[in-house]
Amino acid sequence: MKLHPLLAQLLMPNRSAVIFALKGVVSMALALFASMYLQLDRPYWALVSAVFLQIRPESGLVIEKALCQILGSVAGGAVGILILALFMPYPVLALACLTLWIGLNSAASSLVHNANFIYAFAMSGMTAALVVLLVMAEATMVDSRAVFDIAQSRISEITVGALCAMLVSRLLWPVTVKASLRRHSRDVINKTMEYLSLELDPDSTHEQRHQHADQILEILVVLNDDSSAVAYEGPEGAGRSRAAHLLCNKVMSLLAVTQIMGRFPRNHPHLVSPALSQLIADMRAHFIRIAEADSYEQSYRQAQALRRALLEHKAAYVGESAIVIRLTQTAVELVADLVMVLRAYNALENRDQTLLRASRLKTYRDPLVGAVNGFRTAVVFMIGGAIWLSTGSTAAIMMMIMPVVYSVMFARFSLAVLTRILRRLLVGVIVAVPVALFFGLGLLSRSSGDFELLVLVLAGPYFLGLLALSDRSTLPYGLGFCIPFTLIVQPGNHMTFNMGLATGNALGLFVGISILYWVFKLITPLDGEFMQRRLLRATARDLVSIDYQHRPENWFNGRMGERLLRLANYDQSSDTDHRHMTDLGFTGLNIGHMSIRLRRRIKNHRNAEVDRILAQWQQVLADTYLLSSRGDMNSRFREVSAELLAAIHAAGEPSLQTVTVKGMFERIALTLERTARTIAKQQRT
Repeated sequence: MKLHPLLAQLLMPNRSAVIFALKGVVSMALALFASMYLQLDRPYWALVSAVFLQIRPESGLVIEKALCQILGSVAGGAVGILILALFMPYPVLALACLTLWIGLNSAASSLVHNANFIYAFAMSGMTAALVVLLVMAEATMVDSRAVFDIAQSRISEITVGALCAMLVSRLLWPVTVKASLRRHSRDVINKTMEYLSLELDPDSTHEQRHQHADQILEILVVLNDDSSAVAYEGPEGAGRSRAAHLLCNKVMSLLAVTQIMGRFPRNHPHLVSPALSQLIADMRAHFIRIAEADSYEQSYRQAQALRRALLEHKAAYVGESAIVIRLTQTAVELVADLVMVLRAYNALENRDQTLLRASRLKTYRDPLVGAVNGFRTAVVFMIGGAIWLSTGSTAAIMMMIMPVVYSVMFARFSLAVLTRILRRLLVGVIVAVPVALFFGLGLLSRSSGDFELLVLVLAGPYFLGLLALSDRSTLPYGLGFCIPFTLIVQPGNHMTFNMGLATGNALGLFVGISILYWVFKLITPLDGEFMQRRLLRATARDLVSIDYQHRPENWFNGRMGERLLRLANYDQSSDTDHRHMTDLGFTGLNIGHMSIRLRRRIKNHRNAEVDRILAQWQQVLADTYLLSSRGDMNSRFREVSAELLAAIHAAGEPSLQTVTVKGMFERIALTLERTARTIAKQQRT
């Protein structure tokens, strides 16, 4: 009988999970010791800080998250002091301002993708809430000096926890981001080679190709996010970060060009000459050999051999159609990008000063998504605030704090994933309550209160919680256990062992996370076709803006990375079997690349008239792309393409470049017309 993943993780952990849990226990013990030694007011917040830093154990990521945590806490503490300075006599206005600040942080976190930056916004909201709520809970006993002391204490506790986790991460069994980048890079290169061979395989299925493309996009986004943290791992870190950006960027170029090489033979076999068929077969064989290579050197030699073979193919072409000539040149460009991908991979280990700087993949920022997420988090906080104002219970403070943090951290997930995470989080809370009451009010109340006994009693529960935290599938259970366990027990110098207070805190945490669950159910994340259409319109706007960018290919790749992943995720969560929206995203990527390459081809034929028609052509291209996404054709595209081609011929002597341009226009027109027919057919069924 197969064990539940949580039981398997707790009963049969692997070596890395055990090391992860040991490091976590050591960092939390160190944070508790430092907080108690410094006589901080609430040392358990240092433990909470240390727990959050365990989610990704790589040294660079821990350092980055620690810095984000400290900066977010300082910003939140400053805002908390400002709110109290202005509105301490008016608690409702103070809560209203605090709600607004938390909503703004939640909205802003939706406009970034890096988990550490999201966490900074969560800490900013949480610290401001702690400062304001703890002061307001004892408003009659607090003066302006005490307000500052409370803010300083919260920031100090969180900073101590962050610094201790960072120190342990660097000294005990260090795990580096560099190793993670190398692993992700190797995975994405192998997946890309498999995808390239599938695209060129006439027997591959639509689902197979999309499955590989989705996996590539997921790894690229992770690789892009982690690349910022490698800069904290020594003087070579910045160079590795640039290499990772270049690799991500060039893989996007490979995906764009491969779409052209793969779709054209499948959809227009009558236009494929025997020579082009042979070229495609040779490319596929080389891609398979590159994926199977054991080292960078072997992969690089295979890529260079393929490049030479393609140049020989290109030189041998005589009397081929314009579109076939263009596809041959596209194949050469594809292999040039592949060579750069391999060089970027090698630069993650060995410095390569000749590599060009590339843009990192940009986060897709949609203000509407930010507004919805900010409003939802504000609603969660307002419900807790209303309960607190009506009851005056200190347990309601827990209902207002941690659900806000979870709301910010989990806002980027789809409703289906979010529901699963929150359910597992609640299971962790349910388990944490009796364990905390037994250890906190049972064993610890009978101890002498010495630090050594405190750690000895708490190490067991934390070790098990961290084991769950070490695996992605069981992480919500671990997070749901460790944080509530800490907040219920509240280890420190002056523990009260009050059953009523501990039970109230436990109930507040459970009710708060339950409220968060139902608020997410009622105010659902924006999904479905509406958001997909917004993504396609953003792509069309970028198509128009290409001509105004200094390095358009890097710029366009950077903007399309996460956008494609979002389209793929929306498609996967829909009830339909087709993947037309993902296909439309990739169509936008490859026609964007074609328009960029068009400008390179005609750079010697540019004049005022060509530039005027080119700008018109680019706008019509974007309009036609949007029309095709709705199942409509636009005859104007072929007309303006003919006008642009005539202007190019008039601007200079006809050459192979202008013949290639004709092939480009024909290929793009065929793609957009085929897309319109496919969408129209799908709408009729």
